[in-house]
Amino acid sequence: MTDHLTPDRRRWNMSRIRARDTGPEKALRSMLHRLGYRFRLYRRDLPGTPDVVLPRYRTALFLHGCFWHRHPGCRYATTPGTRTAWWQAKFERTVQRDEAVRAALEAAGWRVVVIWECALRDPAALAARLAEALPRLADPPPDAPAAGLAAAEDKAPYTTPGRAGGRES
Repeated sequence: MTDHLTPDRRRWNMSRIRARDTGPEKALRSMLHRLGYRFRLYRRDLPGTPDVVLPRYRTALFLHGCFWHRHPGCRYATTPGTRTAWWQAKFERTVQRDEAVRAALEAAGWRVVVIWECALRDPAALAARLAEALPRLADPPPDAPAAGLAAAEDKAPYTTPGRAGGRES
């Protein structure tokens, strides 16, 4: 089957497809924010440039499209009918890259959570899964100081030189 669009129109269409800040990514980030998590986006210093990073919990989140990353058993993980061998090879490379990235992050001490695009269709179930997969907000980060040390620091008087209204000891 030939393309029904002219090459210029196809080029224009493809130029509008975004790699970052997609609708599903914005929905996921909004949900995480509502759940109380604060995060960083696209940390390039980490393997695979995760979509969302929770540095406090050393957790990297990837939002995978079911089609491109081959979500097992998902109805959206179809294979095009033309050039099937080429598509299969492309999908295999993507899955292998995903596995290598996951292994590299885990070897560096990061937790990896993969969220499939189809999971965004049921926000309540995804929120429950995120609450189960991510550390609780009440848990202190792994490198947090002991509670006694923080309490002692809170009681110490402080001064603010040169500012009116600061407590002087």
